[in-house]
Amino acid sequence: MRLAEFIKVHSDTIVAQAAQYARTLAPLAHESESTLRDHIPKILQAIVLDLENRQSPGEAHAKSLGQGAAATGTADSAAQTHGRLRARSGLQMAQLVAEYRALRAGVLRLWSEKEPVAISVSEVIRFNEAIDQAVAESVEFFSAETDQLRNVFLGVLGHDLRGPLNAILLTAELISRKTKDSPLSEVGVLIRSGRRMSSLLDTLLQYNRSALGGGMSIHRGLADLGKECAAEIELLRAALPHARIDFSVEGDTEGLFDASAVREALGNLVNNAATYGDDGPISVTLTGTVDTVLLKVANTGKEIPSSEIPKLFQALQRGTAAHLSESRTSLGLGLFIVQQIATAHGGQIQCASSAAGTTFELVLPREVGSLAGR
Repeated sequence: MRLAEFIKVHSDTIVAQAAQYARTLAPLAHESESTLRDHIPKILQAIVLDLENRQSPGEAHAKSLGQGAAATGTADSAAQTHGRLRARSGLQMAQLVAEYRALRAGVLRLWSEKEPVAISVSEVIRFNEAIDQAVAESVEFFSAETDQLRNVFLGVLGHDLRGPLNAILLTAELISRKTKDSPLSEVGVLIRSGRRMSSLLDTLLQYNRSALGGGMSIHRGLADLGKECAAEIELLRAALPHARIDFSVEGDTEGLFDASAVREALGNLVNNAATYGDDGPISVTLTGTVDTVLLKVANTGKEIPSSEIPKLFQALQRGTAAHLSESRTSLGLGLFIVQQIATAHGGQIQCASSAAGTTFELVLPREVGSLAGR
């Protein structure tokens, strides 16, 4: 049996062996079976297609050098997507390459065991060329993804610390001007802001420990988001003294949440409204429903074009060009972080904008999977 046909017949076994090896890699040790398999079945399909197609000596040489990538403008190949997703899972480059080494060895070992007289040197060479091409594609996209995540991480460092730090500085100024009065309330804000900064640093260290993985890890616990958001609003009012922030709570807002992450999302949404909205009030409403808790942040101001809304949640985006001059210190990470927090909770973030203003709605399920089952 020729190698291409052998791979098709024994694809399930090959993929299972590859997934078994992937689980030995520390970042993937506790991942689901589907995550372990990822795009390996499609990578095998691409290899089979390559083996079945005729190629010139020049094409073979280019592929062995990793220069046979898909044409520009086409959809990402399975190997490219695999590289990107493995970067987000926190793998190191050596671990990504090791996956392909194990895949190569597994296929050839299985073929030699089941078809000992059918081994063809030319087919082995073709197979190795196809594997080398897949490695080159995966490594290219893996590197690009890790570079992007590194930029995001550095941006998060400055972005997340700015709000609490502003609250500390402004409150310190108030204390210095009110030395004749009791400063206890201002000191309380200083202490809470310092604790908030400590919590944010924990989140940043979490990013670092996961090797800059794109997915955010959260730690759920029973929390009343009404109380948590009220505490965050107090800090935001201290950090944004010129903004009017209205806050209201309706219904039961208890559930299983990462309270620190939700507070971070609220802070980013309010800071975004204060930065890009006009002088009108910022309305924050928290509503508990049967399965979810909805957090809405609305502001008046310029309408966001519908074509721009999807871009708002991309990392390092800062809104439309007309708004850039309004916030030269913004790195465009706030809404990206909000989306990551929503996704980690199994929820979603939506934006609606009109001439009357802009509203962001964060939907958080009370428990894991409650949105998926609706």
